Amino acid sequence: MSWNKQSFITGTMILLAAGIVNRLLGFVPRIVLPRVIGAEGVGLYQMGYPFLIVVLTLITGGVPLAVAKLVAEAESNNDEERIRNILSVALKLVGALSVLFTVACVFGARFIADHLLTDERVYYTFLAMCPIIPIASLASVFRGYFQGRLNMIPTALSQVVETTVRIAAMLAIAGLLIPYGIEWASAGAMAGVVLGELCGILTLLFHYAKSKRSSSAASDRPLQPRPARRNGHLRKIVSISLPVTASRLVGSASYMLESIFITQSLAVAGVATAAATAQYGILQGMVIPVLLLPGALTYSLAVSLVPSLSEAAARNDMATIHKRLHQSLRLALVTGAPFVVVMYVLAEPLCYYMYGNAEVGKMLKMMAPVALFIYFQNPLQATLQALDRPGTALANTFVGASVKLILISLLASRPDWGILGAVVAINVNIALVTLLHWNSVARHLNFSMQFSDFFKTAVAMAIMACICYVLMNEPWSASPFVRFVVSCAAGGFVYLAAIVALKLVDRNDMTRIPIVGKKWFKWM
Repeated sequence: MSWNKQSFITGTMILLAAGIVNRLLGFVPRIVLPRVIGAEGVGLYQMGYPFLIVVLTLITGGVPLAVAKLVAEAESNNDEERIRNILSVALKLVGALSVLFTVACVFGARFIADHLLTDERVYYTFLAMCPIIPIASLASVFRGYFQGRLNMIPTALSQVVETTVRIAAMLAIAGLLIPYGIEWASAGAMAGVVLGELCGILTLLFHYAKSKRSSSAASDRPLQPRPARRNGHLRKIVSISLPVTASRLVGSASYMLESIFITQSLAVAGVATAAATAQYGILQGMVIPVLLLPGALTYSLAVSLVPSLSEAAARNDMATIHKRLHQSLRLALVTGAPFVVVMYVLAEPLCYYMYGNAEVGKMLKMMAPVALFIYFQNPLQATLQALDRPGTALANTFVGASVKLILISLLASRPDWGILGAVVAINVNIALVTLLHWNSVARHLNFSMQFSDFFKTAVAMAIMACICYVLMNEPWSASPFVRFVVSCAAGGFVYLAAIVALKLVDRNDMTRIPIVGKKWFKWM
């Protein structure tokens, strides 16, 4: 296997391995941070993120995707000069925009904290967040560059480095600042995120320098690009990225409005500001991260799908498109299903042992049934974007966002619903957008999955759920923690045995796992 370029499956598995490490490491601050700064502090920490996502979407949006597609085209022609031009133009475009938006955020921080988020204490966290804008924006361009060259290793390593540094820094700084108040501790946690992002981009720059030396040594072409080609690349980047940016902006803007609508609606319901901040912190800082844990796979699939499907679409190779899409969706289904079972059947003990608060499990249990829709959504959206249907993804996302915000206003503002009304609204949004994406992909590609895939997975989930429920609730051990661990382990083993017995996975699936796949299958 070449470490400069990988196949679709290998690239996906590399990103998956990094994603799993990142998700697992990411739960360290999820578990420890609430104990350090409390749910209210986590709420302050989370409130600034929706604005950050919107700003990053406005700056980068579809630029990484555009860079990946254009670099992949140039790579197929061995045109190193064109690749350098594309990267240079993208970096200048994103760099200029990131400076403008960073300055705007710094000067607008006080207004946003006081008037939009209803909690002025988020001001310091918002200011601490601003340096992330230029760092993350430029890093996204380099990730698009490596994605286009089908080299997922730099992206994977940068993610692991960023996560590791972020965890250590945010917990250390938040702990040092907690004596000065939760608003300062929350800002300290965000400063740790900045340090993590900085180390992540340094890792990407290191790998870029290595790749640049290799490509320069292998090519005698002049290093200086021609201005005319620069202008052409700028037009192409903008033309590809604009519709993708619009689609993603709807999602990120709805996320930002979601935070505003939830806090405002809870205020209408009579919930005090501090309590509303704490409830929002529980939802976004504790429940959602657990729900998104298996998303490491679907993110990896989505990143690998774009160049793979784009290349197949250029050849009008429908067989490969159907094959890649079916692989992605079946992997999302089979790997996500056991997590859904654990999050539903064992929600309360899971949240108790993670956060020291079993009440959080009520929200998690409400959201667990829609988790599979989340895991399908990333590959489906990536498919629409790779096949030049970003407008369709935009329309689907807009419909779902509109419904979500309306439901939040109607339900979360009622005293008898409160934050649970927001949970229902988010559930409806997730399911609706995924079904709309599925319908769009199915109509465009005449694609469908076999009903047996869903039926067999449901059978395996039901068997696992029964095992987990019985082992957790029967008093065979005096220790609830022992019953919890054993129920998770036994449920997972039974699920694995069931999907093998039902032939949801086969020898080819197992041997595709890089490095360990063939050895593992031979041992089994």
